[in-house]
Amino acid sequence: MKAQLKTYDAHTRGDWRNLAFIAPYLLVFIGMILIPLVWGISLSFEKVDLFGGGHFVGLQNYQRLFTNKIFLQTVWNTLYFVVLTVPALVVCGLFLAIVLNKQTRTAAILRGIFFSSTILSVTVVTLIWRIVFIPNDGLMFNIFTKLGLEPIAFLSDPNWALVSVAIATVWWCLGLPMMLFIAALQQIPKDIYEAAALDNATRVTVFFKITVPSIMRTIILVTIIEIVMQFQLFGQALLMTNGGPNNTSRSMVMFIYDVGFRRWDIGMAAAASQALFAIILVAAMAQYFVSSRKRGS
Repeated sequence: MKAQLKTYDAHTRGDWRNLAFIAPYLLVFIGMILIPLVWGISLSFEKVDLFGGGHFVGLQNYQRLFTNKIFLQTVWNTLYFVVLTVPALVVCGLFLAIVLNKQTRTAAILRGIFFSSTILSVTVVTLIWRIVFIPNDGLMFNIFTKLGLEPIAFLSDPNWALVSVAIATVWWCLGLPMMLFIAALQQIPKDIYEAAALDNATRVTVFFKITVPSIMRTIILVTIIEIVMQFQLFGQALLMTNGGPNNTSRSMVMFIYDVGFRRWDIGMAAAASQALFAIILVAAMAQYFVSSRKRGS
């Protein structure tokens, strides 16, 4: 009996020690994520501004939100932006990873060059791409002129403004998917590729039958990370187009910023934030379950 009590005490002390190790993370998680999330949900049901207390109004903020044409347009803009950027980041990142997955100095230098854009601030990125897209004097204007083509007003054309922001974003964010894919590719045993070579398997067969199934977890991870990141479009659109022309490049986060910090309608901004959170959650979970089911079948 005493031995059992000693064993129980030892396990209890071990549990408390384990809890002490994760306590700092739990405190940060609760203070920086859980409490703001609950507070934001609470604010979405109140009429409140930045300078005073609020009062409960129920679903009134959500009713105003989903009858607001500008908000509905920002939802469409954000979804369109995610469709433009996420597949491009996954495909281009995987392509670069396959090409640069070599133990050579040239491959290492090129990996560093492609990853270097990721460490730039959004201000620097937008300045670079404004030089590329700016009318009359930009790089694209000069290229179109040299080729005898009609220049496109990338940043002021409603059909091209969001596409231009997406191109800049893909260039900016490509480094992280590339490095994650390279790390995954380096974990695949070389023996599998040697066996495929002995069977005279083509490169296409090797890619779809060996490479893709072996890194499927990383593909899912990269896709979910990029979905979460690209739904939060803000800085690029703000600095490159300011949401224009005619709100065609205004994102949901820009709408939340304008409503909350320019119009001081915190309740409606909180409701828009919860709508954005729900859309990100549904999109990420849908991608995860669809990919998991395909992998399982």
